[in-house]
Amino acid sequence: MKCPQLDRPTLLEARDLTRLYGPGKGCEGIDFALRSGEVLGIVGESGSGKSTLLRTLCGMEAPDAGRVVYHAHEGELDLYAIGEARRRALLRMEWGLVHQNPRDGLRLGVSAGANIGERLMALGERHYGQLRAAGQDWMGRVELDPGRIDDAPQHFSGGMQQRLQIARTLVTRPRLVFMDEPTGGLDVSVQARLLDMLRTLVRELGLSVVLVTHDLAVARLLADRLMVMRRGRVVEAGLTDQILDDPQHAYTQLLVSSVLTP
Repeated sequence: MKCPQLDRPTLLEARDLTRLYGPGKGCEGIDFALRSGEVLGIVGESGSGKSTLLRTLCGMEAPDAGRVVYHAHEGELDLYAIGEARRRALLRMEWGLVHQNPRDGLRLGVSAGANIGERLMALGERHYGQLRAAGQDWMGRVELDPGRIDDAPQHFSGGMQQRLQIARTLVTRPRLVFMDEPTGGLDVSVQARLLDMLRTLVRELGLSVVLVTHDLAVARLLADRLMVMRRGRVVEAGLTDQILDDPQHAYTQLLVSSVLTP
């Protein structure tokens, strides 16, 4: 079994990355390379270090040791050597972040259209008609009623807010997207529809994604490769189907058999 993305250029690397809050709390000695167009899933139970790793990878928390290397258009960038302003610019212009709680990724006091349009404005778009048209187009793509473009997201359901956050994140077609439990906290039926939509968008746009989830069904549906974390370390890594159909590490076997709870 071969992952075709492995033949593509590297986009993001973690090199012996460590961020600890105490013994066994955080992540330690993480190494991986994310290829262009690949979805890398990071799985493990609560407290395994996967969310700490995500925050460190996307520039929100500085590591105690190691490096995060981004292969930008202008060359190789050491994420924590380029300065806070440049890191913020990356998140605004080249990267995207989908939070578990959509309220963390939306401005609740402005309209749905303004939430989507702000990302485009960061790239220099100023034409009102084009901003509005893009907003309506992306609301349709994420299965929201474009007629509600002037409604504030605080009047949307949780599932609708998550769809709007995804539209806001993807409207600029970012090179790299970080997703932190994107279906967490939603009803099962809402999760299923959201997952189908996400899978379609990831494939259509050829997105490069780092996905954190405790839900192995989500990982199977979206991820090309998996890293399984326990107590801050990666205990198993490989192609998603191989990991989930034939887990080698005892901890992964427990996860797959649903003995461990998230």
